[in-house]
Amino acid sequence: MFGHWEILAIVLVALLLFGGKRIPELARGLGKSVTNFKAGLKEDQVDENETGTEQDGEPPQKENTSKILD
Repeated sequence: MFGHWEILAIVLVALLLFGGKRIPELARGLGKSVTNFKAGLKEDQVDENETGTEQDGEPPQKENTSKILD
């Protein structure tokens, strides 16, 4: 993987490119985007589990299709 010198070089280049004040802002933005992504995944899983139910939470009622003969 990466050694100590490679990681140090990457950190120094990042500091030179973005500056010390900008890096925490970038990290915060990355953390928020990861959180939103995970929340979206959970929302999709909940939607898949709730298919076939009506909006009030009750399962759909079957219609009575039997015909009464006179």
